[in-house]
Amino acid sequence: MATPQQWLAATRPRTLPAAIAPVVVGWAVAWSAGGATRPSPWITLLAMLVALALQVGVNFSNDYSDGIRGTDTVRVGPVRLVGQGLAAPALVRAAAFASFGVAAIAGLVIVLAVHQPWLLAVGALAIVSAWFYTGGTNPYGYLGLGEVFVFVWFGLVAVQGTVTVLLGQPTALGWLYGAGAGALSCALLVANNLRDVPTDAAHGKRTLAVRLGAANTRWLYVGLVWVGLITPFVALATGGSRWLLLALAAAGSAHRPGWAVIRGAAGRDLIPVLVGTGRTLLVWAAAIAVAALLG
Repeated sequence: MATPQQWLAATRPRTLPAAIAPVVVGWAVAWSAGGATRPSPWITLLAMLVALALQVGVNFSNDYSDGIRGTDTVRVGPVRLVGQGLAAPALVRAAAFASFGVAAIAGLVIVLAVHQPWLLAVGALAIVSAWFYTGGTNPYGYLGLGEVFVFVWFGLVAVQGTVTVLLGQPTALGWLYGAGAGALSCALLVANNLRDVPTDAAHGKRTLAVRLGAANTRWLYVGLVWVGLITPFVALATGGSRWLLLALAAAGSAHRPGWAVIRGAAGRDLIPVLVGTGRTLLVWAAAIAVAALLG
């Protein structure tokens, strides 16, 4: 039986910045554009809960689906409950559905509060997409489309969705930062998949990293990081606050993991890259938020 610590590890805490950062950035955009109307703190917290619950749900779903397929039998990375025989598959699947349920309830409360019923369809589609990432008979994560899922849902939709529920409408800056958050979140996934190339390839999991090969995947990682890092400076060049220069701190944070990837880190040596990439994503989001407050 899995211990509480193993259940916590199975939520994959290193991936949670991909849920936190877009909501922080969406709040920052709404704060900057709202004028005298400031974003509701409790709606912001509910949006954060939706994002975190979806991320945890995706992680448990991935644990379950990869585990029953045998993909996680040999792991380099963190705990896998099903693949390592630590928990019954049905229990892990129930944890995934419970997480999706929390996201659905929090999302429903937001919809009732902001009177935008069309968001129900977005939420339902997000949950369906999360499950079929590695679930079902033909999961798109096994076809090399995982990065598309992450870019759309943990980038564009997460940022612009937060902006919309807080401000009442989307903004151009929301799309820009949505692309930035999506690129950095994709870099997190690419680092994870780069680590798993040998085992994924052996089990028929044709992630984008498997399809591109390790060498090309390393440059993809670097490119995604820099696409994300450049977005605050695009905003600065188009009239944004000079405080956006604080985003240089994110570039500094990205140096060590980026250099490790370029120099050929593999296997367990990529675990610090995951940590560093998540840290970069949080620093990037925090810099944008502080710039919004000060500017």
